[in-house]
Amino acid sequence: MKLNLKNPIIFLDLETTGINIASDRIVEIALLKIHLDGSEEEKVLRINPEMPIPERSTQIHGISDEDVKDAPVFREVARTLAKFMEGCDLAGFNSNRFDIPLLAEEFLRADVDIDFKKRKFIDVQAIFHKMEKRTLTAAYKLYCNRELVDAHSAIADTRATYEVLQAQLDLYRETEFEDNMGRKSIPIVNEVEKLSEFSAYDRNVDYVGRIVLDENGVEIFNFGKNKGMPVEKVLREQPGYYSWMLNGDFPLYTKRVLTQIKLRMK
Repeated sequence: MKLNLKNPIIFLDLETTGINIASDRIVEIALLKIHLDGSEEEKVLRINPEMPIPERSTQIHGISDEDVKDAPVFREVARTLAKFMEGCDLAGFNSNRFDIPLLAEEFLRADVDIDFKKRKFIDVQAIFHKMEKRTLTAAYKLYCNRELVDAHSAIADTRATYEVLQAQLDLYRETEFEDNMGRKSIPIVNEVEKLSEFSAYDRNVDYVGRIVLDENGVEIFNFGKNKGMPVEKVLREQPGYYSWMLNGDFPLYTKRVLTQIKLRMK
């Protein structure tokens, strides 16, 4: 079953120096854009991360320091990538928790203002885990009945993710599920908005879930000593908490969201 698109959608996959959203960097990015007419456009770039690539990461994706020493740094390609992604919804495999947050950090460091929160996200891994609880290689075998060749090659993983989603739409078209708030079950359909709702893990305000919405739509902290406390209440009663977070090892986007809330309070 093909996706019913209201906007173009980009399937993305990143290969990186590691898994820390705040401190690790992209070494390869693959984007597969699906246009409204079903035509496809592909973009794959190696990126110089401006830091050593750990050997354990090279063992996973096969990209070494030597492979990217002459590649552009992210800020040199950021505006081109932002233009390519303009007006598109986003999809990937574990993309809600990793690829999109890390990519947002890279754009912020490059001073390119791109607000992914205006887009719809489909996380194919979330659909898979809620239905089958396995990995991308297993998902490809299960849904597409083929072996995934060149796993951890960014474009192979990206294209496999797109094919898995199409197969999921066929397999689960009659399946019903409860949404993330435990409300009335609705069927999986080939609409980005419904798939985005189903594949969301939570009600994040930032990308990594340090700040989330409670059942009343109030922004609350989701970690540490103030977990469950309204952000505005904490900022009023603990003036130093804002500075502590801004100077701490938190993603840039989390800091931006916190600053927006603080400015709104004034």
